[in-house]
Amino acid sequence: MAPNGRKWLDLWRKNVTATASGFLAISATTGVAGYEMAKDDVTLTANGKKQEIRTHAENVKELLEEQGIRPRKEDYVYPSLNTPITDDLHIIWEASKEVTLTVNGKAKKVWTTADTVEELLRSQHVAVGPYDKVTPTLSAKIKKGMDIGVEKAFPVRVNVGGKQQQAWTTSTTVADFLKQQGIELGELDRIEPSLQEKVKEQMTIHITRVKKVTDVVEEPVDFAVMTKQDSSLPKGERRVIEPGEKGKIEKTYEVTFENGKEVARKLIATKTVKESKARIVAIGTKTVEPPKPSAIGTKTKRSDQPSSRGSNQAAKTFYVTATAYTAYCKGCSGVTRTGVNLRQNPSTKVIAVDPSIIPLGSKVYVEGYGYAIAADTGSGIKGYEIDVFFPEESDAMRWGRKRVKIRVLP
Repeated sequence: MAPNGRKWLDLWRKNVTATASGFLAISATTGVAGYEMAKDDVTLTANGKKQEIRTHAENVKELLEEQGIRPRKEDYVYPSLNTPITDDLHIIWEASKEVTLTVNGKAKKVWTTADTVEELLRSQHVAVGPYDKVTPTLSAKIKKGMDIGVEKAFPVRVNVGGKQQQAWTTSTTVADFLKQQGIELGELDRIEPSLQEKVKEQMTIHITRVKKVTDVVEEPVDFAVMTKQDSSLPKGERRVIEPGEKGKIEKTYEVTFENGKEVARKLIATKTVKESKARIVAIGTKTVEPPKPSAIGTKTKRSDQPSSRGSNQAAKTFYVTATAYTAYCKGCSGVTRTGVNLRQNPSTKVIAVDPSIIPLGSKVYVEGYGYAIAADTGSGIKGYEIDVFFPEESDAMRWGRKRVKIRVLP
């Protein structure tokens, strides 16, 4: 081959080689570009972080694995793991968190994707009533490793000062329960059971309201009766010189009330407000001869001289010293010697006598008093003395002691 022909051949070979190399380079570039173009564009939001991804993954599960995510069954994945990958697909993955849920003392581990405590309880079918205790609060955000507690409320009866009511509470002490209910205890109040005891279902808590007050009461004081002998008065006759006056004392009591009712009264002080004045009674010591009898007939004894017991003759008239008394006098029982109850029969006209002068049961007429029955006796009545009965003390006081004429009827 001529030299010029060899040069031409070398040039041709170089051109062929260059053309082949360029073709191969174009083919490789075209292949890579095609592979990239075959990828799908998806959006992945993982635990709230959003990113754009181009992928050849067949489904959601493969895509997550490409991203190093191996989801648990409790995790939130949308759409589902076997959903085919397509352009513009939006995938959401949220990892579940492990928390401890304790309901009425029973604890369990829970994996959840709930955002708040309220959502978690709803997903676990735990109903929460208005009085139930939830810690932390229902609106608290869920965090990994969180402890969530639910105490179910139960009814408790409360008797405060005799008034019963019902309240709801969770397991706590009596003291804390009262604080929850806004019930305050007074210094003297009693409570059962004790403040430290645990509240249980259907328990009844009794609170007795105790109050102590001071009560000041004025009471009368009876006067004493003093006697003195008086030689100017007929023997046995009584005359009130000083009527006497009742005194007055002031008593201070400590009164205890329970639930508004008085249960105890204690005397703590006594004070004299007014001194009493004694009644002074003069008793006669002068001897008086009985009046001379006057004849009223040949067969009748003198009218002013007493007859012997059991006489059936005409009425006998004589003078006696008469003092008044009541059914409520000191030492009186209210029942006469013959059985007449003067307290039950205050209108009865009765006199007390010395039976040796006027027999019991005799009908009499007393000057200034009227008709009466000799139905009573008295240790201080001797001889020509009588006591006339009055139902009221004021009437007896007005009568006093006087000399009167009495007629014993046949």
